[in-house]
Amino acid sequence: MNEKPSRHWECKLQIQKKKLQILSLPAEKKEKKRREEPSSMKPEKDSELERWKNFASVFNEDDIQIGFTEREAVWKKNKATLWRYKPSVRKYSTPLFMVYSPVNEPFILDLQPGISAIESFINHGFDVYLLDFGIPDYEDKDFSIADYILRYIKEAAEFALCHSGAADLSVIGYCLGGTLAAIYASLAGESVRNLILFSTPIDFRHVPLFDEWTKALKEKDLDFNEIIDQYGVLPASHVEAGIRLLTSPIYYSPHLTLLAKADNPDYVMKWRRFNKWTKSYIPIPGAALKDLIHDFVKKNKLVKGKLKINGQKADLKNIKANVLVIASAFDRLVPKEQSEPIMNLISSKDKEFRLIQDGHVPLTVKDGQLPELLADWLPKRSNQSL
Repeated sequence: MNEKPSRHWECKLQIQKKKLQILSLPAEKKEKKRREEPSSMKPEKDSELERWKNFASVFNEDDIQIGFTEREAVWKKNKATLWRYKPSVRKYSTPLFMVYSPVNEPFILDLQPGISAIESFINHGFDVYLLDFGIPDYEDKDFSIADYILRYIKEAAEFALCHSGAADLSVIGYCLGGTLAAIYASLAGESVRNLILFSTPIDFRHVPLFDEWTKALKEKDLDFNEIIDQYGVLPASHVEAGIRLLTSPIYYSPHLTLLAKADNPDYVMKWRRFNKWTKSYIPIPGAALKDLIHDFVKKNKLVKGKLKINGQKADLKNIKANVLVIASAFDRLVPKEQSEPIMNLISSKDKEFRLIQDGHVPLTVKDGQLPELLADWLPKRSNQSL
């Protein structure tokens, strides 16, 4: 019974003895002892300083490199550029023709080595052509949806076919770029072998949030034409504000995630590149914006088969290509209700709709492999090179 108390007092005596020894040391030795004792805490302190230093670096975007994969500009028109990414060994004769959204810069597709969709495609033998719409100026205020499709997508696709020597293309569209790609495919006929649509709005009966605004637009109680005419080209800041209202009204949680992982330099750099892309909004020409509001949101002409492009009917029934449509369950910008209806509007025999448990993020790539969603679909539907 007395063993525990005796040990307790023995420990207390040892501690007091140690304190007396320190007090009896000369001043120089006391200082040396004091410096030595917290040395075990130094790595933790340095790590915390490094974490905050990494976190602070996100406010400087000047040193962020984007676009790592070697490329060549093979076609240009007005602000648009067609970039060609050449594989070291061409395994498939059917090139990929990628159409990104006209409201964002497309460098998310080549964010950094190891997670770059474009890098993964060329490493697996695909010839890649990326249509970059560029950044419109005030002089482009009269550039319409028809212009995007005929002057940019159609001409660039025809050049890609000629440049590659291929008979057909695999067209990959993202978000609003997918809408334009689907319209192009309805006009292009046999030159489109495969059509892949990511988070693509097709049916505009289902507009996320702002139900009253949408109703007012459809009933002609709300008209933005005068405002659009005043701007000519809707500024990128306004485009960002509108999308933020739909997706992230309060934009701080990504920074909290960053702070928690700021001691990992690789994670911080990846976060900075992705964050740069989330802010890379592009102005929208006034004429194109009017078309989107009138022909798509108000009239839903594409789904109804009433959309005309330069007098030619853009009927989705004309699409006979192999089609893969991918929507995300947690996409607040383009819900699956906007994407899935195309499955009943096309004439394709080989068509598939996939719903993934994700948000509005295109083409996830891991360790340089083909995007998981395409790895089992695209190669078998692409002609192999002889």
